[in-house]
Amino acid sequence: MKLLRRLLVICLLPGAWLCLTARPALAQDPPANAPPKKQDAPKPKPNTDSALQSAPDQPKWDPLRAEKDLEVGKYYMKKGDWDAAIDRFQDATDAKPGYAIPFLYLGEAYEKKGKKKQAVKAYQRYIDLYPHAEDGDKIRKKIEKLHAEIDKERS
Repeated sequence: MKLLRRLLVICLLPGAWLCLTARPALAQDPPANAPPKKQDAPKPKPNTDSALQSAPDQPKWDPLRAEKDLEVGKYYMKKGDWDAAIDRFQDATDAKPGYAIPFLYLGEAYEKKGKKKQAVKAYQRYIDLYPHAEDGDKIRKKIEKLHAEIDKERS
């Protein structure tokens, strides 16, 4: 038994010593007189306001994102930033196709910006998607009024 212990100690002792004294390999340092490597600064990406363009990994159907886009778009409407509101409402229509509410707000934003043709298209899409809307008659009257204004501008 003593012989077995001695043999075990003799075999395991050098292995334990190697484990305790082993150091991780160090990366080789460049020579002191070598010029530093120049890295090109990354070129800034162009800013696009569309959530789908700036984040292509976003799922196409995302109702929660559509609701958030509506909320942010309404905020921009209150601030008077029609372009930002329009971008958000368009993102909402992409995130949840067939959802009528973003088209209502999109029509309002276009109307406030003075883009009557786009406003008519958005309002009409709202009516197409939600024909029995409570405010449907009001929106139809708005569409007629905008058509009359467009015709008046032509003549």
